[in-house]
Parts: sequence; C-alpha cells; structure tokens
Amino acid sequence: MDVRTHNRDAWNVWVEQGNQWTVPSSPEVIEAARRGEWTIFLTSLKPVPRNWFPSLSACDVLCLASGGGQQGPILAAAGARSVTVFDNSPKQLAGDRSVAERDSLEIETVEGDMRDLSVFDDENFDLIVHPVSNVFCPEVRPVWREAFRVMRPGGVLMAGLMTPAMFVFDLDMEEAGMLEVRHRLPYSDAESLTDEQIARYRAEGRPLEFSHSLTDLIGGQLDAGFLLTSLYEDRFDPDESVLSQYMPTMIATRAVKPGT
Repeated sequence: MDVRTHNRDAWNVWVEQGNQWTVPSSPEVIEAARRGEWTIFLTSLKPVPRNWFPSLSACDVLCLASGGGQQGPILAAAGARSVTVFDNSPKQLAGDRSVAERDSLEIETVEGDMRDLSVFDDENFDLIVHPVSNVFCPEVRPVWREAFRVMRPGGVLMAGLMTPAMFVFDLDMEEAGMLEVRHRLPYSDAESLTDEQIARYRAEGRPLEFSHSLTDLIGGQLDAGFLLTSLYEDRFDPDESVLSQYMPTMIATRAVKPGT
C-alpha cells in the first residue's frame, strides 16, 4: 500500500471539509503575532510555552509536516528569520501560501515525505516545529534522524506525539462513546484494516494512522542524537474523545541538538 499517496489525498479532502488543522490563521491572528502576541500548538489544547522558543529573529524555522497556514505564518509574523513549511498535502501547503500572500509574509513551501528531507542541506535550520503528525507515518525513527541532520548545533526540536494507548481501543466504538480494548501495539491501519475498510477510508477522505512506541517516539529522538530538555502532556477535548476523559492522550517534547 502506498501510504504516502493515500494520506496526501486524505488530507487534501480534509482541507476541503474544513478540518480544524487545515484552517489558515486569520488576519487578526497574524497582526497580533506581529505585535508579539502569539501562540502555536503542537498538541490539541495546550499552547507551547514561550520559554521553549529560542530567539525567533535568529532562527531559520522548519515547520515539519505542519502545513495548513497555522504555525508557519504565525512564526513568520512573529519575526522568524526565515520559515519553511514542509508537508505531504498540496492543499495544506496552499493554505500557507495563501496566508503569506494575504499578509505579505515570506514563507517557502515544500511538498514531501517527512521521513526524507534530502531536499535540504545538512545543518540548515535552527528550530523545527513538528505538531502531532507522525501518527500518519509508518516509521518515526527516520523522521528524527532527518530532523537531526538538517538542524544546526544548538537548535531546538519541538514535537507533538500521540500516546500509544490511543490505539488500543476500537475507534468506531470510541466514536460511539464506548471504550473496548481491541488492538495490540504497535498498531497499523495498513495492516489491520480490511480491503473494504481501506476503500471506505479512501472514499471518506480518512487518513491511515499508525501508533509508535514511546521507545521510538522519545527514545528515537535520543538515539538520533538529541537531548530532551522538557515535555508536557495534553489531551483531546474530552467532549470529543472518551479516552481523554480518563488520561492524557498526547505528549509534547522539546529537544536540542548538542553544540553551539
């Protein structure tokens, strides 16, 4: 199965449907960012602490698998030296370009697979912003290795992660308000869904998802060479996620590449 193509097409559909992670920032949000009043999100509800950020004016920023006209334009308006948005969905990237054109921002957009950043030179960025998105990728360790390669020494990686426990339960039953343990971890839509279900996902514009162990999500960052400096837990809106009524369902991490 060509997961990348399936998920690219699905996210394009989500843009058309107005999914919350595809709605570009408003002119008011961009203007506030220019005044220094801004926040971005790696997870669902909690904004990233401002003390996680290096000085933006000295940062070449990569928004990794982070299209949609949200984080990238805000950071550009807040004064980042440069902003590049890398994403698998052409329509998500179009959202960043539309905000950049509307609000006179300098943003570069690049389409590609988050596991392969070969379009970028080594040590090219000072800050990488990676919201919850590797849940749509079969392997996460290549993402960390590539992020480490393209980051300058002393740079910061901020990533949003999905808690593995999210994938233990039957999704359709959870959407109906019930929790029933069904899946072993690590979980893969590509391996667990029937051909009929895959066809339904395709027809509905629903992306394929994959769980990753904490060993790969956090240990993989360490193995790539990063040093973890901070983390926090978050959850979906409890009104929208039964599991979030009982436990955090997401983690945000801050890591640095050693050096100066």
